[in-house]
Amino acid sequence: MIDVHVADGRIPADYLGYVRIKYLWIVFGIILLFFLFIISISVGAVSIPPYDVLMTLFGQNVNHKYDAIIWNIRLPQALTAIIAGIGLSVAGVAMQSILRNPLGSPFTLGISNAGAFGAAVSVIFLGTGKIQSTIANPITINNPYITTISAFIFCMIATGVILMISRIRGASPEVMVLTGVALSSLFTAGTMFLQYFASDTQLAAVVFWTFGDVSRANWSELGLMSVLVTLACIYFLLNRWNYNAIDAGNETAKGLGVNVEQVRLFGMTISAMITAVLVAFLGVIGFVGLVCPHMVRRIIGDDQRYLIPGSCVMGGILLLTSDTVARLIVAPYVLPVAVLTAFMGAPVFIYLIIRGYKR
Repeated sequence: MIDVHVADGRIPADYLGYVRIKYLWIVFGIILLFFLFIISISVGAVSIPPYDVLMTLFGQNVNHKYDAIIWNIRLPQALTAIIAGIGLSVAGVAMQSILRNPLGSPFTLGISNAGAFGAAVSVIFLGTGKIQSTIANPITINNPYITTISAFIFCMIATGVILMISRIRGASPEVMVLTGVALSSLFTAGTMFLQYFASDTQLAAVVFWTFGDVSRANWSELGLMSVLVTLACIYFLLNRWNYNAIDAGNETAKGLGVNVEQVRLFGMTISAMITAVLVAFLGVIGFVGLVCPHMVRRIIGDDQRYLIPGSCVMGGILLLTSDTVARLIVAPYVLPVAVLTAFMGAPVFIYLIIRGYKR
């Protein structure tokens, strides 16, 4: 029997309440992210009261020493963590939908390692990386655009292999994961090969650079990453209905008028581009794009209208929290954030898999 509210064109109150809960979760996540953002800026070797952080951000000169620490060190690092978390998460959720593979992410499918290999090629053969005598930022990228282009080329090579495998009739998620493992091993071996023939300076630059760390980005690099990640998020949100259709199956999506091959190609290309840029500037940061979409699915479901923005918020929260803890856990030493995300991401994802199978 058709509900009277549906029949006369009005939306049922139960559905509105159901949707309202999803929006409330996303809004709560944004508020939590802002709170963590202030805390991340306030903690460190020099403790800054949260009130002073807010006043400094609003242009009130509370303490000139705080100004230098906040604007030159902690603010760009915190913003980079948020942007990188958003970029990796939105790339992960798009890949999982496009490939219909719950284990899809730039890290598990080998795209991050492909980008790392491309960046290593740029550092060693094109001389785009160097060591400098500053403790805060010992490794710099002389020409980030060449490095990004090199990383992007190899990301696209890995993406092309994945797309070809995905077109094989009957390719299962397990096959996709095994393909990602093979690609990761291949590009890791390639990076090790380059390191073996590199000079001492080049070897130190590549090894240190491969440790994913959000503290390396300066304001100009942060601006470039922000623009690209924002445009990618807009693209994925505009295609949210296409991804919902693909989640129902390729034949169903085609029956609804979705050009599955085109959507898949564009989505994987943009995901590879985000991964290439983040890897070129920050190094390899794993598990964020894999874990965050699954955490959000447990809360607000599979609908891409809410899953995409929810994953973006969760990615920012996870990577910002990881970066903050990495600065404090072995103080005065600072761990690269990729170390902590690996320690956090692996057990969380195993727990999600076990819980899923139990259901």
